[in-house]
Amino acid sequence: MKLHKRKKYWIFDMDGTLTIAQHDFLAIKNELGIPIDNDILTSLSQLPPNIREQKKIELDDIELKIAKLAKASHGCEILLKEIKVNPNRLGILTRNSFKNSLETLKAAGISDFFSQNDIICRERAIPKPNPDGIFYLMKQWNAIPEETVMIGDYLFDLEAGKQANVDTIYIDPSGSFPFRQQSNYQITKLEEILLL
Repeated sequence: MKLHKRKKYWIFDMDGTLTIAQHDFLAIKNELGIPIDNDILTSLSQLPPNIREQKKIELDDIELKIAKLAKASHGCEILLKEIKVNPNRLGILTRNSFKNSLETLKAAGISDFFSQNDIICRERAIPKPNPDGIFYLMKQWNAIPEETVMIGDYLFDLEAGKQANVDTIYIDPSGSFPFRQQSNYQITKLEEILLL
């Protein structure tokens, strides 16, 4: 039986997976005035509380501008229509904020595929690569690892999936797959999941 028929619980990264990646992380770090050698959320967590809160506001504003430009990835709607059938559940695990996640999905035209309760962002769970958000969704859905899959375009997505003991699907439109070792399956377009 094909993978997409065996899995009931689908967890997607958002930016770069469901939507075309538009973030220039180096530019964002420069705009925020934070070190370039750490990821943004880790850098912010290490700042004094008053500065951290101001930088979070600035980050939200930067990300909101990016969210308004979101476009769905190639094959996104085809895949979501095919797998959004009962009893399947679809969720999102993102390092983005909740407000900006909603704006991204709306701009990309795919918000109707996801319940707001199933959008897990940095306010609801410890950010990836921590698997906390996957466990959050699985508990909410009463899901088991064998029926759950995490789909993402970056190492943090795959590491979170591995730590949660669920299958991982790695999407890389370039086909180079530098994080191949952390994934169970590799694809260059979302609709390729239907062939697995």
